[in-house]
Amino acid sequence: MQGDTLAMLNSLFPIVLMGGVFYFMLWRPQKQEQQKRKELLDGLKVGDKVITLGGMLGEITQINDKRVTLKLAENVEIEFLRTAIGHLQKSE
Repeated sequence: MQGDTLAMLNSLFPIVLMGGVFYFMLWRPQKQEQQKRKELLDGLKVGDKVITLGGMLGEITQINDKRVTLKLAENVEIEFLRTAIGHLQKSE
């Protein structure tokens, strides 16, 4: 009976090992990136200088739950989806 149990554990070990590798190399880092992105989008405020996912640089002039209005140049404002914001522009 003990040999059967040992054989079963030996056959389950690679599956458990692959699950651990999957968790630490794929799922956990992805979850951390999602959390950072959520914090970035939740922390946006009027006056922040941002870069969109398309590469447009601008300053937030209006913001609501789903949309952000960016001032790209003098008298040029464009409305973007909030999810189109890539990251904050670093101050120079």
